[in-house]
Amino acid sequence: MLIIMIMKKYKWGILAPGKMSAKFSKALKFLENAELYAVGSRDLSRSKRFAEEHGFKKFYGSYEDLAKDPDVEVIYIASPHSHHKEHTLLCLNNGKHVVCEKAFALNAKEVDEMIELSNKKGLFLMEALWPPFQPFYKKASEIIKSGLPGGIRHLNGYFSFIPPYDPEERKFNPLLGGGSLLDIGIYPVIDALTFIGIPDEIKAFAVYADSGSEVTANIIFRYKDGRTAFLYSSYKTDNGIGCDLLCENGNMTVSRGRDMNQRVILKLHGEDEKVYKFNPPAMGYHWEAEEVMRCLDKGLTESPVVPLSFSRNLIRTLDRIREAAGISFPAEK
Repeated sequence: MLIIMIMKKYKWGILAPGKMSAKFSKALKFLENAELYAVGSRDLSRSKRFAEEHGFKKFYGSYEDLAKDPDVEVIYIASPHSHHKEHTLLCLNNGKHVVCEKAFALNAKEVDEMIELSNKKGLFLMEALWPPFQPFYKKASEIIKSGLPGGIRHLNGYFSFIPPYDPEERKFNPLLGGGSLLDIGIYPVIDALTFIGIPDEIKAFAVYADSGSEVTANIIFRYKDGRTAFLYSSYKTDNGIGCDLLCENGNMTVSRGRDMNQRVILKLHGEDEKVYKFNPPAMGYHWEAEEVMRCLDKGLTESPVVPLSFSRNLIRTLDRIREAAGISFPAEK
């Protein structure tokens, strides 16, 4: 008997069309089981333009209308950090599975509320963390697990670039959770948690813009066994994106460009340098969406690649950094 397997196709919604939503929408087109279905924005004309540009069937002039569309199954949220909790709860309360951009929310209290509701509703929830799905990150993890470099003794993580200053723009607006830490500093923090683990001690210092937002974060992680990590994020320098792992048998650099070109450079003591290069299609965002639908096919409510436990550890670590550096947001008050 011939058995024909029919792939379940999921209707995707986009909440808050913008640059990240555009990248994610382009990536969805690489997946046969993803249907670009609906867009929701507070501005109907903007929603319409985005839908027409990227091939979505429907568009709405409010986030509520998107969340209440009975045909939308999973929603990608790309609003400012300050609104992630509100919009995630909106979608979950309307029976939608959710993929929410990083940082998951402003603080651990908000993230706990989001996870609690997803569990109560039995709905899928995932933080849209880019690194764990990428080939350069998988290669770095593979090399570390092989034991070749030996134990990691120190990590130097960094992400900095110089955007034009606009106090009303998300990056520099404290009312929207603006600042380098939650926007780009989260990446070196992810590196440290992934490759070394949760630190025993944190010290941090911040530099602020005239708008009141933090524009540079200098962070030190210390571990009881003597390992350390220096992490840096800034809108005042252009140092690129990556991390250096100083190991017992050599060193490894894990990096990517703004165009997402990925590299792993391994230099063991007494050996020639080895370079691994990757340049995935769609900037690799399609793997996040692919993971969501794979989990939904299996009836899972969280991803084993980006489990909610990792997101909890991440936001709690970010909270500790903010406390050490004195970074706060008006929305929390």
